[in-house]
Amino acid sequence: MSAQPRSEVSPPPPAGQAPDARLLTEAVTRLRRALRASIRTDYPWETLPMAQVELLQVLGEHSPARISDLAARQRLAPSTVSGLIGQMITAGLVAREVDPVDRRASVVTLTDAGRDQLAAWTTAHERRMDAALAALDDTERAAIANALPALFQLAEHLGGPADGAPEQ
Repeated sequence: MSAQPRSEVSPPPPAGQAPDARLLTEAVTRLRRALRASIRTDYPWETLPMAQVELLQVLGEHSPARISDLAARQRLAPSTVSGLIGQMITAGLVAREVDPVDRRASVVTLTDAGRDQLAAWTTAHERRMDAALAALDDTERAAIANALPALFQLAEHLGGPADGAPEQ
């Protein structure tokens, strides 16, 4: 299995664009698409939109959180995050509470159902990824393992400050 996409799928990069950047962008896009499709195929019970899953993930790491903080971390408009959170409250995945630091504000926390949903989603993805990795040979698996630190560092450079908030 070749690490590079077929030439008929991948036209030459535009002038001035590094081939590595283009190939990495294509690989990440294809991985995300494959993961989204496989979770729906292999685990049809999973119906959460990716935007909600990503908010659950952020809340799993940074909870409680204000809507404005969630919006900054996800680089979304606060109104968009507020709408998603409203849907997630209705679904019982998150709860809105009074901010203990500033009683005039509110924060969002994961509910037990939200934690369970996030754990099930994570487990399903890990199983799917384990199966795909098992299909690779030792050299390919080692290459992926060796690339992980650099990929995390690349994500930090793309995401701005280490906390994921956009630079101001």
